[in-house]
Amino acid sequence: MKAHLVGVGGGHPDQVTVQAIEKLQQVDVFLVADKGDGVGDLAEARTEILRRHVTGDYRVVQVPDPARDRKPSDYGTAVTDWHEARARAYREVLDGLPSDTVVGFLVWGDPSLYDSTIRVAEQLGVEFDVTPGVSSVSMLAASHRIVLNRIGGPIVITTGRALQKDVAAGADNLVVMLDGGLACRELVGSRPWDIYWGANLGTEDEKLVAGVLDDVIDEIASIRAELKARHGWVMDIYVLRARR
Repeated sequence: MKAHLVGVGGGHPDQVTVQAIEKLQQVDVFLVADKGDGVGDLAEARTEILRRHVTGDYRVVQVPDPARDRKPSDYGTAVTDWHEARARAYREVLDGLPSDTVVGFLVWGDPSLYDSTIRVAEQLGVEFDVTPGVSSVSMLAASHRIVLNRIGGPIVITTGRALQKDVAAGADNLVVMLDGGLACRELVGSRPWDIYWGANLGTEDEKLVAGVLDDVIDEIASIRAELKARHGWVMDIYVLRARR
């Protein structure tokens, strides 16, 4: 059995690369995580990607996504346990398929960046390959028309959970992902920071805000809350850059 892990960008069918389309065309069965109610927009985006780019016969099998502890005492262990539970759920489906089936996983953004699919696939015991996709990091930079790095300088890609630690260690140019609590609020009133924020990038409901952190954080929080109330989910990311 073989699996294709295919990055499909932010959800717009035009962001799917030619290489990704070639991989999608080879798939017999797509396995997708069923996250329950509140993600209908994402399911519709996935359906449109397949309708637009796959011409042959295929099946979509929805696999109930295991519950996850969102406030664990040991974050690393909780995530590892969740990956293992996901792998077991997928394994049950794979065991019921013919051995020559080609399975596919649609991965939002790029599979290499803050996504669990590669780690789960490693536990499935199947041959797999990975096709890169347009990441939310590159989409954010393009939407704001910015260069991520300063000339000759580094950029740190981190999470809301780790933001304060990274700033304390001296990072002053960061991409922040997975920050449902807007941890950057804790930097308000400190040194001047510029923020380039985006939500639901690559979709019809894309939202962008840029400016001095102290001046725009309330606007960002308001837009984020409105999007989550409307859709039941929101995917956002931002660049945080200290002024020199």
